[in-house]
Parts: sequence; C-alpha cells; structure tokens
Amino acid sequence: MANSELSKGAFAVIMNGGEFANPVVQVLTLKKMNANSNQPEKDRYRCFLSDGLYTISFAMMAAAVHDKGAPNGLKRFSVIKITRYITSVINNTGSKSDSRVLLVLDMELLRDGDAVGDKIGNPVPYSEAAVASVKRGNVSSDDSPQRDPPSKVPRLMNGSGAGAVSDSNVSLGGSGQITHPIASLSPYHNRWVIKVRVSNKSSIRTWSNSKGDGKLFNVDLVDESGEIRLTFFRDLADKFYDQLQVDKVYYISKCQLKTANKQFNSLKNDYEMTAVPDTIVEECVEEDVDNIPHTQYNFTPIARISQIEVNSHVDVIGVAKSASDLQTFQAKSTGRELRKREVTLVDETNSSVSLTLWGAEADTFDVSSNPVVVIKGAKVTEFGGGKNLSVGIGSQLRINPDLKECYRLKGWFESEGRLMEPTNISSTTGNFQTPWMSFKQVIDQQLGQNDRGDYYQVKGTVLLLRSENCAYKACPQSDCNKKVNDMNNGYYRCEKCNKEYPEFKWRLMGSMNVGDWSGNQWVSMFNDEAEKIIGKSARDVGEILEAGPSEVRELMNQAHFKEFILKCRAKVEMFNDEARLKTVVVKADPINYEEYNAYLISSIKQLANIND
Repeated sequence: MANSELSKGAFAVIMNGGEFANPVVQVLTLKKMNANSNQPEKDRYRCFLSDGLYTISFAMMAAAVHDKGAPNGLKRFSVIKITRYITSVINNTGSKSDSRVLLVLDMELLRDGDAVGDKIGNPVPYSEAAVASVKRGNVSSDDSPQRDPPSKVPRLMNGSGAGAVSDSNVSLGGSGQITHPIASLSPYHNRWVIKVRVSNKSSIRTWSNSKGDGKLFNVDLVDESGEIRLTFFRDLADKFYDQLQVDKVYYISKCQLKTANKQFNSLKNDYEMTAVPDTIVEECVEEDVDNIPHTQYNFTPIARISQIEVNSHVDVIGVAKSASDLQTFQAKSTGRELRKREVTLVDETNSSVSLTLWGAEADTFDVSSNPVVVIKGAKVTEFGGGKNLSVGIGSQLRINPDLKECYRLKGWFESEGRLMEPTNISSTTGNFQTPWMSFKQVIDQQLGQNDRGDYYQVKGTVLLLRSENCAYKACPQSDCNKKVNDMNNGYYRCEKCNKEYPEFKWRLMGSMNVGDWSGNQWVSMFNDEAEKIIGKSARDVGEILEAGPSEVRELMNQAHFKEFILKCRAKVEMFNDEARLKTVVVKADPINYEEYNAYLISSIKQLANIND
C-alpha cells in the first residue's frame, strides 16, 4: 500500500479539535490495558497510530472494536478506516497544557497487518512543533498534509468522525454548547459538559445512623454513546429533585466521578457521578434533541429467567395478573418498618414470575386494571429452586409506558392470556432441571458448599417420618405462612403482619429419613410436599393432631416405605460451631417409570462405554 493512500495530516486536524471524516490510518503497535480475565469485554487497548505523516500514542479502543480486526483481533501494521471516534481532553497535573486522547468507537479493517508487514512511510510524532515544521516546508511535497489544521477553537461534531472537546470558558446552554459524550468521561479530567436525557429518576430515600441523618436520590442519564448514574445527597437532593424530570434533556457539568458500585448500580458504565455544590444542571431547550436516545431495553422472556444466574440483572416486561396485599413488618437488624408487595407477572411465553416491590412502589401499585410493568435492571433471586425478581435501588420501574411492546403484550393478555394457566417459574415446585444423584454421591462430591446450595434428584424410599411438630397454626393470609400466637381470647396474632385474626390455617413441616441404594439421609420438607408424602391435607393433619398424638403417629406410619422422586436442595450450615449438611425436599413426585427407566438405560450405556 502506498503512503498516499493513508489520510496524511488527519491527526493534525483531529488532535486539534477538528473534524476529519473516516480517516485511514495504520496501527503500529497495540497494548492491552487493565485486562479483566473475568470480564474480557471490558478490556481496553492502547494504540500507536500513524496517518502516514504523524503518529500519535494517545489512542484507545475497546475490546469489541479491537476484535473486529480479525478472528484473533487487530494485528500490528493493519490499515484501518476509523468510521466513528471521539476525542477527550485530559488535564495534565503540573502543566499549563492539556492532552487530547483519541477514542476509536468503530472502524473497518482495510488491510490485514500480516499482508502489510511493515510501517508505511516515515511519520513523525505529532506535536505543534511538528506541524509548524511541515508548514515551513521541512518535509517533501509528497508528504504534505491533505488539509491545514483548523484554528484552536473547539467544536462539537456529530455523526461520523465526531469529536468532542471541553473548554472551561464556555458558558452552559445554547445551541452551540460544546459537550462530551458519556463514554469519554473519567475521573482524570473534570472540564466537561454532557448533553443527556434522564431515563429514570428514583424517589428520595432517607437514612439515619450513628453518623447522622441524610437523604439522596439518583437519576440515570443516557446519550448516544452510553449511560451513567448521577446521585444527589442531602441539600442537593432537595435542590435538584423537582428540576430533573424523566425524558427531558439537560446540560450537566462539574460533578465528581468515581468507580461505580456494582452492588447497587447495574448500568453499563465503569463510573458513576456524584453531585457537588458546584454542579450545574440546565434544561436543553433546543428542538433538535431526537438524537438523544430514550431508555434502551433488552427484554428477557419470563420463561428464560429460570435459566438466568442468580444476582444477575435483566430487563423484563409483563402484565400484572395478580398482586398480594401490602405487607408491613420490621427489619430484625435495624427495627425499621418495611413494606412490600408481591406481583405476579405473565407474558406471551405463558410463564409467570413473582416480582417483589418495596416501599413507595409497593404502596401505590394498583393491579385492578392489569397494567403492563416494565423493569430495567430487575434483580434475579432464587428460593427453593424457583426464580424471582426484585426491584432494587439500581432498577427502573415503569407502568404502562408508551412502548410498542406494551401494546402488543396487553393485546395478547386481553385476547387469550387472561384465561390461560401459566407455568410459575417462581414456584418451589416448578419444573427445573436437576441432575440424578445418589446420597453417597452427594457426600462424596461435597455438595452444598456454595452460598446458594446445590440441587439434585433421587429415587428415595421413606424409612421414617417423624410425627413430632409436624404441623403448626399459621397466619390465615394466603401470602403469609408465619406461625401465629394464640391470644387465648379467640384471636391469633401474626407478628409478621402485625395483626390479629379470628382464625388460622394449618401448615405442615415434615422431617423424614429417606434411603436409596447407597445410603440414607435426613431431609426436611414444607407444606405442599409434605401433603404429597403423607397423603392428607394440612387441615386434615391438624384436626387429627388435635384428636391426639397416637392418631398422628399412625398416620405417619402409613407413609413408611413409599417411594418418590425427590428433588432436593443441599446446603452446608453451621450449627453449634459444627458444619452440617441440611437437605430440603423442594419437590416430591410419584415415580414416572418411563422417565426413570430412560435415566437407568442412559446410565448403563455410559458404563458400557467406559468399560469398552
């Protein structure tokens, strides 16, 4: 490739704040920086680039851009066309001048580095002195730049080859506002202004501890380059809460940047912002704000949530088919009053999932019209093998938003979904996949060591079913199973609901010893599965219990030597400073011999292959 095919002099334009559309440059070296083996998609590469006349060493690209170069990534000496870029100004401590960094956002590979094989031309490091030398004619005419560099007035350029710079003397607001894209922000420079849309605003939350009282709220901001969270504390929360409105566009500057706390922030940005007394927020009154995107969703069908890893965050859309009453209780650790509501969401996969709402969102939620609920960043949790969703600090909840997906889903629900019986992936008796294992294999493989426990299924025989403490009087509310206290006045008090009721319901809590061909294991089980093992409802067992303990023992004896397919959860727990394996039956089913025989045949074939 001839030197003339590179965009000679492009860096003199770009690194001076100007625009150069689709520059063709050569990659001289590449170096991976801040590599994260657990999240390779967040790797960054520092590039040494040449336009045939000048070289620059302050250029960066993300892993996704680097990987476009070839199956094994971009190679040294490759020739590329930069189709999208931004520049960012970094303040140099102890120096009167600033440095500009080129961020390559997208590119096309024109020629592979192996085919080029060497550096093209004799470029020199870019500097003002080098540009002056070129203009004085100290290079040959064949190497003269294609265009003169512009004056040092910074400009905002949109579209291909967009450059963004910062100038501390530029006032906030106006159609000529100079801005930085979100993707270019970092804690290493603070002279920037961003033009962003508010995609979500939290309610004001308060706290009280030994250090004092306080309040905060946060907003999620988005532009065409990415998203970031901004948090306001104490007096600043009061000052800006009413000013910032969802879906409006603002100019924002002078905030503190720090590494994002991913425990509470699920946005795709390594940084987050905190407002300071000097923070400036001004609404963008320009008509041309359509290029600033709204909230972007990547919806996960409810049926697929059962396969999502716990503590992951997903975007979900569903119709609220039902909701529990508001529950009020006190946190054991702080004594603070908590309020929550369980909402059942359904979608076109004919699956349902339980969504937990807290605080004000739980207070105001109305299920009467079966609204469409959209959550960005819902947290996936697990209980007893079933998956659930919760709305936390980092989540965005919207009711009946103006989205085409909402209208389609509402139409499905009204025409057919309302009458269908969905598969509940939150149920502890749901259909989730578990490996076949024997009790000996559970011990040998030391299952139950992780925080969430391990699940397996076994064909077991009931050897002993305890009759002691097999049933208790519980809160009559359908969504509360806590034990009630008999007030001896015809009422029963539930401490969780903080209410007294004139009646109660019976609940089972079984303990049994189960055996298979390899050994035996003590397991626990709760109401629904205990009813399957005993063959009686909890109410029937409760009435028998009131008749006398001998009748209950006789009932339990009838379950001995029955066989079931048991899906179990194994978890090692500490008891009196001793580690013990606790096993809970989350699902008990009669033996499906067709399925069980298929498993045995598969096991025999595997053994035959091993022996061969």
